[in-house]
Order: sequence, then C-alpha cells, then structure tokens
Amino acid sequence: MHTRTRSVNRIWLMAILLTVVMAGCGREQAATTASTLSTISPTSGAQGQSVNVTLTGTGFASGATINLSGTGITVSNTTVVSSTQITATFVIAASAPPVAQNVTVATAGTTIVFPNDDQTFTVTGVAPQVSSTNPSNFLICEPINREITVAFTKAMNPLTITTATFLVTGITPVTGTVAYDATNNIAIFTPTSNLGLDDIYTATITTSATDTTGNPLGSNFSWSFQSCTTADTTAPTVSSTVPANTAAAVPINLKAITATFSEGMDSRTLTATTFTVTGPGTTPVTGTVTYAGNAGAIATFTPAGNLAANTTYTVTVTAGAKDLAGNVLSLVGGLAPDPWTFTTGAASNTTSPKVISTAPASAATGVGINQTVNATFSEAINPLTITTATFTLTGPGPGLNPVTGTVSYNAASNVATFTPASNLAPSATYTATISTGVKDTSGNALVSGAAPNPWTFTTGTTATLGPVSLGSAAPFGGAGGGAGMTNQGTHTVVNGNITTTGASTTVTGFHDTSVPYTPPSSASGCTYTETTLNQGTVNGTIYTAAPPPTVSCPNEGTTATFSIAQQAVADAQTAYNTLAGIPGGTDPGAGQLGGLTLAPGVYKAALGSFLITGSDLTLDAQGNANAVWVFQMASTLTVGAAGAPRSVILINGAQAKNVFWQVGSAATINGAGGGTMVGTIIASSGVTFSTAGNVTITTLNGRALGLNASVTVVNTVINVPLP
Repeated sequence: MHTRTRSVNRIWLMAILLTVVMAGCGREQAATTASTLSTISPTSGAQGQSVNVTLTGTGFASGATINLSGTGITVSNTTVVSSTQITATFVIAASAPPVAQNVTVATAGTTIVFPNDDQTFTVTGVAPQVSSTNPSNFLICEPINREITVAFTKAMNPLTITTATFLVTGITPVTGTVAYDATNNIAIFTPTSNLGLDDIYTATITTSATDTTGNPLGSNFSWSFQSCTTADTTAPTVSSTVPANTAAAVPINLKAITATFSEGMDSRTLTATTFTVTGPGTTPVTGTVTYAGNAGAIATFTPAGNLAANTTYTVTVTAGAKDLAGNVLSLVGGLAPDPWTFTTGAASNTTSPKVISTAPASAATGVGINQTVNATFSEAINPLTITTATFTLTGPGPGLNPVTGTVSYNAASNVATFTPASNLAPSATYTATISTGVKDTSGNALVSGAAPNPWTFTTGTTATLGPVSLGSAAPFGGAGGGAGMTNQGTHTVVNGNITTTGASTTVTGFHDTSVPYTPPSSASGCTYTETTLNQGTVNGTIYTAAPPPTVSCPNEGTTATFSIAQQAVADAQTAYNTLAGIPGGTDPGAGQLGGLTLAPGVYKAALGSFLITGSDLTLDAQGNANAVWVFQMASTLTVGAAGAPRSVILINGAQAKNVFWQVGSAATINGAGGGTMVGTIIASSGVTFSTAGNVTITTLNGRALGLNASVTVVNTVINVPLP
C-alpha cells in the first residue's frame, strides 16, 4: 500500500516538473518568435560619413543595443522610440571595408538575439563630388575665348572624363576636347572655337564619370554662365601670397607656400618648373606643385621636408604659367610681388587651426535664401584641404540631406566659403560642418574653436543684397563714355581692358599688350598717343571707335571694337541705374566716411556727396566673403585731401568685387597721389586719379567707369577684381 502511494506520488511529481519545464520552454519560444528586425533605412552609407538610420521590427525594449558583424562602424545615439522602432547614428570610418555587414539587435540583460539577422548595412566607397567650377554658376560676361574647368574631391578615372561625360551646350552643343589633369583632379573642356557673343551656356558632368575605384559621381552636376562680347587678353598676376613678402619667423615645417592669382589659371601650366622655391641663395628646394581648383585661383608648393631654420627663401612663379585663355603671367603690376621672399625662424608650428567665426552665425535666423556659408579660421589654411568633402552643408531640417554647391578659399583673409548651387529653401534650418580634414599650412588638423562647429542657421523668406551685374562692363578697368581716357606718367598699369565710344584719338598715353611694341615708339604696336613721359600699360585690350590707333594695330579702332565699347558703356549705364534704384540706406557720418568702419549694406549721402578725408574707411565683412556695399550719392565722391591720400581698407573677408560707388556727377580719387581705393566706381560724369606731376602710385582695386566724361589717371595701377 505504501509502496503504491509512493509510486503515485513520484508520478505526480514528475508530471508537475514536466509541466513547469514545458511551460518555461513555451515562454522562451514565445519571446524568441515575437522579436523581429524587419527593415533598416537607409541600407548603405559611404566611407567617412555619419548616417542616421531607422530600424523597424517588433519587441524592441529599453536598453536595446545595435550590433554589426564587421569593423569600421561605430553606433551612437541609439534611441528606442517604441517597441517597433529604433533610431541611431552609424559613424563610418574612412577606412571601413566597403562590404555589407549583418545588423542585429540585442535587448539589454538577456542573451536573446533578434532572429532576422539577414538585414544588412553596406559600406560604400566615397562618391566623388564636384568641388568647384570655373566659371562659377550664374556668372555673367565670361570671355568668349576661355576654357571651362571643373575640380573634383577625388582622383577620377581619366577614361571616364570625356566629351560624353563633360558636356557644354548653348543654343546647340559646343564642340571641343576634354583633358584631365590627374595631378590636380581637374577636368578641362576646350571649345573648338570661341563661344558665341552674349550666349547662355550650361556645362554638365554626368554620373558616368567615376573615380579610380569605380565610384560614380553622386549625381549629375550642372551649372550655367553667360559669354561676353570680349575675348580675355588680360595677363594674370599674383594678387597675394602665403607667406607674405618679407615675412619673418616662418615655421620650418611649412607645408604650403601659396600664390593666389588675379584670375583662374590653367592648372597644367603650374608645375615645379614654373613655380619654384630657392634657398639659401639659389639652392633649389625640392617639392611638389598643385593647383587648388577647388579653392580658388591658388597654386601651392609643398616642400618635401622641413625648411632650414633662420634661412631666407625666394619664391618665383614664371611667365610659363597661363590663365584659362592662354595669357601668360605678368610678373609686374600685381597686388603682390613676384618673386617674393620670406625668412624662417627656428621652430615648427604645432598650433592647430580653429574656426573663430561663421557667417551666418550659429543659431542665426532670418538668413537670406541666397546666403553663402562662410567660416573664418585662426590662421592660414592649406587650400588643398578645403573641398566640398571637408566643408559641407545639409538641410532643410535634421538628417543627411546634402546641399549641392562649391567651395572657395580666400587666402588673404583665411575665409572659406560654401556657395549653394541654388537658393536655399525659405524658413528652413540648415547645418554647416567643417571636418578635421581641414589643415593649416603646417599640416595641423582643425580643432574646436570659439565658434560652434557644426553650426545651424534658419533662413527667412527673402534674398539679401547681392552684387550688381555689370554685364559686359565687368572686364574693363576704365571706361570714358564717349570722351576717352587719358594717362599721364610712366607707372600706370591697367590689369584689365579700357574703353570709350569715342574715336581712338580720345585715348592718350596708353598702349595695350595685344601687339608687341618697343617703347617709347608711338607708331608701333597698339599705342594711343604715347610720349616718352606718358606711357600706360594695359594688360588687356583697348576698345574704341575708328580709326585704328596705328597701322600696326589694324584690329583695334574698328566697327567690331566700337560695338563692344557701346555695349560696355550701355551695360555700365544699366548698372548705374540699378544701383541708384536700390532703396537708400543711412548716412552714418553725415557725408564723411573717413574714420568709419561699416558693415555690409546700402549707404546714401543725405546731402548728395561722400568724402573720405581725414582718415581711412574700413569695410568689415564680418566673415561673409560675399558681403556687399553700395554707396549712393547724387553729386560727388572725393577721396583724400591735399597732401593726405586716403584708402579704403577691407577686413574679415570683404572683397573689392562687392563694393559699388554710384556717383551722380564726378569722382576725384587722391589728388595728392598714393592711397588705395576699392570697388567699382560708376560716375555720371568722369573719374580722376591723382594729379599731373605726382610720381607716387595711386591704386584702384576695382573699376573706374565714367558714363558721360573721361577717366583721367596719373601713375595709377588698376586691378580689375576676380568675378
């Protein structure tokens, strides 16, 4: 009896234990089958990018983590939004293998792995991007005899850079040849013949262009520009250098010696033969030469090793360097000397660069939809490191919505600029980021600075003040209406063209460089009534009405040059009317601009005239390289006083091309000689620089356009700004 009872009890105990075990197994099975990972979006990202991803499924719980089967991806910002959604950021290393990785999700505190581990995230190679173009988008009045170039962020497969992938079209497709400069990652389109007069062209690089590992361009890239009535005959010059001429205590680990040119250059002509560094004495420095098409007209010499301490070096760019129209470099007349020297100190530079200010500022609102994005650095930056890969803009809103654009760098002010390919969306938030790929001229990588990086800003609904189009007047340093242009002295140089609708005899004291001549002959070359005392060089072309100035210059003073002169003066008049029609601003100095520091904007002389006397005028761009100033006056503009020349000083990224003077009658600039004037002066009457007999050079970084009277210069250097 007792034995039977014990047996029955053992049977019941085993049944209970079996029930418990089976119940436990059932719960584990239910937990496993209820947890799923269904999708991941996006399913791929490029090396070096940070990608915001969203995972969907079921059974997600607080504390869940995301795991990948490979290397090179770091997961951050994991957020369990709900039981069916998780968001996170995948930070992909530049060295991450370009393969697919399995993605799994684990719940904290358990060993349960969600079963659908066939969801994958693929690392792709970085797609090449367009970093800059020449000409820029929407540029008006480009010379008809120029090449068109585009710079990339990566080395491209030359076999994919052809007339099938690099297209230029106007009313009809433009025929030409395409070359690829592998040293500088620049493609060059050379038209078979000159572009049409005043035609609009569109250039396109297609996604059939690939890098050397087969990654295609991210998307088709197109930009437009308008041709002009004139050919480019202006010799390029050196406009700034790093280090500056006679700079002392330069770091011995200098890795970027740069020359910025007055216009875009043919990168193929900037080599170790045409860009040299010597020191001490005539000892050549070994190094490589590159051209930063992505960052403006800047050539860089990179020494193979450290420079010697306490040594003077000489840098030379020779006349073998050419612009995109084939004009050879002029070694005189530039804003910076060529050759130039600098002296090293005894130490290396180990200080990292920082972003010290941005425009727009972080958290700015109401930003113009046509705004460029600018960053000012604490020191000189290696222009080769400023590209659309290291300076990016995303938006509208959060996430990775890259804005297409180009990047440039102003070596004179240490300002980098991202220019969107089209206007930004209204009332939208954007994020700008500069990566640690940006380095200074000694190779030190960017670190955090006083200004936030990344930073965000929000647009308004309207555009801000932009540059006024000069049309076909843009290439002209001087225009004397129908009254001509006169030079006195032998030190006058115009780096640009000059024009008048008057006869060639109304231009006196000038010669241009289109036909060789031997000074002081007044009969050879393209000379306009020169004497031994009055010889002014025009590093461009002189456009007038008939007759030709000399028998040896039959292509000037013709019906064709008269037509070009008429169009240039007409376009200058249109620009004048546009400037006058802009709603007037304030007069902060009651007519006296000397001693003031002015932010970008419109300024109108309350009593009709502006003066810059007593002290200089400073224009502060506040870090915005595209900041614009318009000065309106119903009567006169006077700069300088007897024995006291005055200057206009540009700071914090301000550029001469963005300063405009609308003068109701006449402008008189530094009658005592000397000083530096800045901007495009368009006067209803005439413009006068210096006074006869003054030897001290007066400089204009801009244009002097007289609509109804002559332009007179005395020992004056005019530098037409870059577009």
